[in-house]
Amino acid sequence: MVFSSVVFIFLFFVLSMILYYAVPFKLKNFIILICGLVFYAWGEPKYVVVMLISTLIDYLAGLVIHRYNDNIVIKRIALITSLVMNLSLLGVFKYSDFIFGSINDIFGLSLENPFLDITNNVSAFVFGAKPESYLPLPIGISFFTFQSMSYTIDMYLGKIKVQKNPISFAAFVTLFPQIVAGPIVRYDDVASELDSRKIDLNIIYDGIVRFITGLGKKVIIANGIGQLWNEAFALMGPEMSVLTAWLGIIGYTLQIYFDFSGYSDMAIGLGKMMGFNFPENFDYPYLSKSISEFWRRWHMTLGGWFKSYVYFPLGGNRKGTGRTVFNLAVVWVLTGIWHGASWNFILWGTLYGVFIIAEKLFLGKLLEKLPTAVRWLYTMLLVVLGWVLFVTPDLPTAFSYMGTMFGSTGILADSRALYLLLNYGVMLILGIFASTDAWKIIVEKANEKMPVAVNWITPVVKMAVFVLCIAYLADATYNPFLYFNF
Repeated sequence: MVFSSVVFIFLFFVLSMILYYAVPFKLKNFIILICGLVFYAWGEPKYVVVMLISTLIDYLAGLVIHRYNDNIVIKRIALITSLVMNLSLLGVFKYSDFIFGSINDIFGLSLENPFLDITNNVSAFVFGAKPESYLPLPIGISFFTFQSMSYTIDMYLGKIKVQKNPISFAAFVTLFPQIVAGPIVRYDDVASELDSRKIDLNIIYDGIVRFITGLGKKVIIANGIGQLWNEAFALMGPEMSVLTAWLGIIGYTLQIYFDFSGYSDMAIGLGKMMGFNFPENFDYPYLSKSISEFWRRWHMTLGGWFKSYVYFPLGGNRKGTGRTVFNLAVVWVLTGIWHGASWNFILWGTLYGVFIIAEKLFLGKLLEKLPTAVRWLYTMLLVVLGWVLFVTPDLPTAFSYMGTMFGSTGILADSRALYLLLNYGVMLILGIFASTDAWKIIVEKANEKMPVAVNWITPVVKMAVFVLCIAYLADATYNPFLYFNF
């Protein structure tokens, strides 16, 4: 039997937590470090070196900034070294293939990626690995480089104290619950907890409940609805119906939310069980009534990172309208690039930037005058179209799929669309319901009228979800988390 990513992660987390609780507090950060390295090595053993290099660079940069706090030149050199080295790692492994490929396509050249030979030679010499025809992307590199850089930037700005213990700092970078798919935890978020944290039965219980919530999102909903997109996309062509196209992308819209927010919930729950309070990453984004609101609710730690380390340093909205527009444009182009090395992602981020700028300048005031339902439909239409750019392999495919959604094939519905609707209808309803705060409101109202019953029912419901997840996992096929690719 081939274990899925979810199965491995579940078993790994359970064993890691047992080991974590078994050792005294002074060894817990060391266990976090070891477990983080093992967890990362499972995905790509040779690229553990990349993460360790990033960790070492920022640890040493922090020491230099602390040691020469009164020398602005040395401090600045240390910060620049950290930023350049981390962004270079990100650039080489995530973007160099795309850059050289784009140059070849635009100018009709046949340049080879020079970094491919370098990494192949190093891998062959150190690990005995076979040469690759392209640079494999280290899992979660966008997450751990941003996380690690937050330490040196905040050190330079004087917002945090230096971490002199290399084990504690490495534990921060390699926190295995969220190392590969977020939420993006800044050093300031966990600085005090690295040295002293509280763990008791109530905290552990809350963490378990949150973990089960995330597991249910991923295993029951995301995995259950995920095949809808695959089946619909496989039917793409001149005979694809409008209904099939819409069903497919709605399926992906639900899948990516429950997949990513499910992992975030699992990470937050495990962090709580370990005594850490990770930041929230999602707040019912599909209830948003503007694009600006959507990005305040979706992947909140990424938005917070760009706001703190790009938007505000550029001047934010303090230097006039023109500069604000420029700053927002920079942030959203970078947001698209952060997500992936393709023109699809660049256009995806750019379009979000265009609408956010428009909402800030004039569109937001117009939207406020419209009924809530219209504002929601406007937002979700753009979000769903955005996911077409996000999931398709190239721009021609994305535009062709969008055309089908709006009737380019002239077929409104057919038997294949009805088959998909019947086969996935229940999961679609469940996903749409669960993406709202309806269940939260129901529980809150019930808790006001019969708190004792709710206190008894909640653990039973969570246990039922857990048992159902185990049943699904027992027959699981390979089904990785979508954001492991970033």
